[in-house]
Amino acid sequence: MAGGEGPAARRAGPAHGLTETATHPHIIAMNTRFFGELLQSIAERGRSLTERTRERRPAGEVRTATFVELCEALLTGRGEASGVALAREILAAYSKLRTGERIAFFEALAESFGPDRVRLAQACAAYGSAPSEENANEVLAAAEPRRQELIRRINLAPGATRELVQMRGHLLDALTRRDDLAPVDRDFVHLLGSWFNRGFLVLKRIDWSMPAIVLEKIIRYEAVHEIQSWDDLRARIDPPDRRCYAFFHPAMPAEPLIFVEIALTNGIATELTQLLDERAPDLDAESADTAVFYSISNCQPGLAGVNLGTALIKEVVEELRHDLPNLERFVTLSPIPGFVDWLVCELEDGADLSPRERELLPAEPGRVLARLANEGWDADEAIRPAVLALCARFLMTTADGRALDPVANFHLANGAAIERINWRADASPNGRTHSAGIMANYLYEADRMPERAEAYVAHGEIAAASAVRDLRAE
Repeated sequence: MAGGEGPAARRAGPAHGLTETATHPHIIAMNTRFFGELLQSIAERGRSLTERTRERRPAGEVRTATFVELCEALLTGRGEASGVALAREILAAYSKLRTGERIAFFEALAESFGPDRVRLAQACAAYGSAPSEENANEVLAAAEPRRQELIRRINLAPGATRELVQMRGHLLDALTRRDDLAPVDRDFVHLLGSWFNRGFLVLKRIDWSMPAIVLEKIIRYEAVHEIQSWDDLRARIDPPDRRCYAFFHPAMPAEPLIFVEIALTNGIATELTQLLDERAPDLDAESADTAVFYSISNCQPGLAGVNLGTALIKEVVEELRHDLPNLERFVTLSPIPGFVDWLVCELEDGADLSPRERELLPAEPGRVLARLANEGWDADEAIRPAVLALCARFLMTTADGRALDPVANFHLANGAAIERINWRADASPNGRTHSAGIMANYLYEADRMPERAEAYVAHGEIAAASAVRDLRAE
């Protein structure tokens, strides 16, 4: 393995901060194995019940029509053993579908597995003539698309939850070209949002004692600041001034869902090199006064839209406050993706520049863009006031009630405030290309998070420190 020795033979210790027996990870793992083996046994007993279906299936490539017939059989069947076997067979058949065949399957879900229109019409008519609670419940039951119950039954198969998350990832890929599949996606999100509710998630601290399979996935899934090697990973999770936490689900015990990397510092970190330098001296955690969240990575594309990040940040803040009561501040050091694209548009057009912004520009907008494209622009202090002023406007501008910057939108919706905008904070190629090397600190204050989140979500009000507001040149 590049960069150092991997912890191939290590085992996970007890979950960080979980003390009740019912939530101990070994108990969860044991229960998961037990139920998995039970479902496997049921599936094996039910396999003989589906042999005829297999015999009727043409040899060779899986056909979508036959696959849909299997789904109908699962949806209309009543036997538990045959249902589990059918669910497993459907997932096995799905794994063999090519991209076009998957889209055909999603089309079938949209067209043939929606609500029972006849039943719904009758239920609505009955409620219209007699608006009782019983008739209202029938309307609700009739309005539910049949594909929701189909997905629930597919989830009976051993390991199905993980495969359904992957299936939803394929659906998201198809949605980029097929808006008509949006109703199917809404049903997936509805069910996954219930299955991955915070009450079912397990928070674990990721450290060097975790199994190698989990640590390898942390390396693979890191989406903000690439982990270069095992040594790099160890430098991020092993020192006393570092923390990494992830959410897991009992149905996917070896799959991190989302994780956050944290550096414990004295004062607010304003440059990425302060946090990613493997040679930097370690800080005693007890002496740190600030926790810097510098990377949050979603690991499962199929869970996009299921808001795990909000729950993770809130849970980790509480965990750190409990373990390290000396911490005074909880902040992020975040990229500003999309800023460069927006900045180019603003400078090329020039129509929306305020008089103050024009005054700050050291040259014509076109020449400023040329300086941005120059590899040595970070040493050009002449453009700094104008670019920071424009960045402040970018971060504090909303469209349809949401901040233009997706990272800002995420943190503001969680109840954070924009605390600082940092010049030359990320010199990496990615940071320069998308964020002009600028990064932002978002401040999380536990007692103010609810009111700030409500003000932002309900009214589009952006909380920002006076220093950030002063940067904006209006």
